[in-house]
Amino acid sequence: MEVNRVVWRKSSYSSGNGGACVEVASLPKAVAIRDSKYLDGPALSVGIEAWSAFLANLKSRNLARP
Repeated sequence: MEVNRVVWRKSSYSSGNGGACVEVASLPKAVAIRDSKYLDGPALSVGIEAWSAFLANLKSRNLARP
């Protein structure tokens, strides 16, 4: 699947002034992540289990919203 054809969402923690923004997109069996300053640049994709573990780790450290 081409990541240019998916619906990207900005992180709720991203600043509104175009600064350090992270975007994510749901794929059938993965989550894609990219830097919103480089829309045509590379995107990283990780499996759903890895993404869930990453978010759980952030939440356990109070680094992400519940």
